[in-house]
Amino acid sequence: MYLMKIQSITLVVMLLLLSWCHGDTEPEKQDVIVKNQPVLENESLNTRLLGKNNATDSTQLAYGFISCAVSVLFFGSNFVPVKKFDTGDGMFFQWILCAAIWSVSLVVNIILQSPKFWPLAMLGGFIWATGNITVVPILKTIGLGLGILIWGSFNLLMGWASSRFGWFGIDPEEVNSPVLNYCGAGLCFLSAITFFFVKSDVQRSMTSEETPLLVESRINSEGLSSIDESWVDRLSPKKKRFIGCVLAIIAGVLYGASFVPVLYIKNHAARHESRYAGASQFDLDYVFAQFSGIFLTSTVYFLIYCAAMKNKPKVYSKVILPGFASGVMWAIANCCWFLANNYLSAVVSFPIITAGPGLIAAIWGVFVFREVKGLHNYMILVLAFCTVLAGSVLAAISKV
Repeated sequence: MYLMKIQSITLVVMLLLLSWCHGDTEPEKQDVIVKNQPVLENESLNTRLLGKNNATDSTQLAYGFISCAVSVLFFGSNFVPVKKFDTGDGMFFQWILCAAIWSVSLVVNIILQSPKFWPLAMLGGFIWATGNITVVPILKTIGLGLGILIWGSFNLLMGWASSRFGWFGIDPEEVNSPVLNYCGAGLCFLSAITFFFVKSDVQRSMTSEETPLLVESRINSEGLSSIDESWVDRLSPKKKRFIGCVLAIIAGVLYGASFVPVLYIKNHAARHESRYAGASQFDLDYVFAQFSGIFLTSTVYFLIYCAAMKNKPKVYSKVILPGFASGVMWAIANCCWFLANNYLSAVVSFPIITAGPGLIAAIWGVFVFREVKGLHNYMILVLAFCTVLAGSVLAAISKV
């Protein structure tokens, strides 16, 4: 029931997103000429630029914040379709997920009339896919509730700091109110930490078909029977928590760095001596390259896994459709993140989009799956909600 509803909603949002991108691509690509910089020399790009940008600042802000809202909603919900299905060691699931991600990027690429393919953008896909293979081990060791908070926090710090201070050869992004931006990023980070104190109250027993995804339940309890045999199930509770936290930190850092190659290409587009001279300033033009890197990397990892398993991988057929739906939702969320970066800049979008999904995941746990109960937990969630809302508002105001 949940899966069918989620797939229908995902399809509708995807169609709306693609129609929006198709209708709004040309105006937004017109701002390629950087102030006080020479005209870019990429002739194929210039032929796509039609006159002056007629979008007002308020319109761009509206598009940016709508993109942020859709991204937060789908990032916080994209694992819901696979909640009641065993994902095993995660290798088959991540490959299905990445196949769906690439499929969405192919459709976007066709809608955008196949913009130039920059191989460097694939590096961002490699970075993200490397972090993504840790998701299922994180789920099995500390739960996705705690995991999404840890990797979300480090994702926020890595992405925001690299954009704000110009790490890895990209230009530092300026905002009108740096103090407000710092305070907004800090509050969003604080909200992620606040979620750590939410305790689950799952009373039902788990079967091989059901794994609590949204909040940590009794994963670290002694005597819990494993849902499948993997290296994770042989770890002691203390080792599970330690390894899970370390993997979540690594995943967060990698997720936060996945946008750096695209930002690097865009920053060097106006430099005649650069190999990226004339590159597009419209972020969605890099979706196909980055998502191709994701699918290629996940395929390589899956083949290595198959070889290590002596051609006897653990394939879970029931996870194919839910995993594909999960991948489509993630791809839509990431496309909206690209749009948010385009309209707002990464230094504004990162605090909002990395902090919000934890709240959405908690809402699923409270109102749908009943995994969070009790007045104390509800009060913590309200506090976290107010904190992330305040942080998002400050980050948004810093752009105005």
